[in-house]
Amino acid sequence: MRHSRKFNHLGRTSAHRELMLSNMAVSLILHKKIETTVAKAKALRVYVEPILTRSKSDTTHARRVAFADLRDKYAVKELFGAVSQKIAKRPGGYTRIVRLGQRLGDGAEMCLIELVDFNENYSQAKGTANKTARRTRRSGANKAATVTQAATSEVAASEEPKVAE
Repeated sequence: MRHSRKFNHLGRTSAHRELMLSNMAVSLILHKKIETTVAKAKALRVYVEPILTRSKSDTTHARRVAFADLRDKYAVKELFGAVSQKIAKRPGGYTRIVRLGQRLGDGAEMCLIELVDFNENYSQAKGTANKTARRTRRSGANKAATVTQAATSEVAASEEPKVAE
């Protein structure tokens, strides 16, 4: 029975699970996204989000606590440098899980876990999307300019006083 099992043990001992999550958190911080199974990604999200929240206050104590969890000084430097600046205004929800499908070997559900603020494709608002459409000879912008020129010429023609002949 699974009475009082609050988190996924991932089929590992507690020491193995702790080190695995620590290594995955280091990889996530250094590379900004990693590909893993959905179960591991959900466990990693619970593990790494409090560390990311703690990185918002750059104090010696916060750095020591983060180092105790991550065990990698380069990851701690990256966390309190670039990552903490990007997530400073976000009140939570620093990671995103994107499902990718099933792994061919064993059919495990795979996903991509990433830091939200480091993916520009998802981060942009829908109204301010970066438009990099190809321009052709028959683009909409040229048609719009032609329509406005025609409209202004009609207005100018209607404003001319008519002379009786």
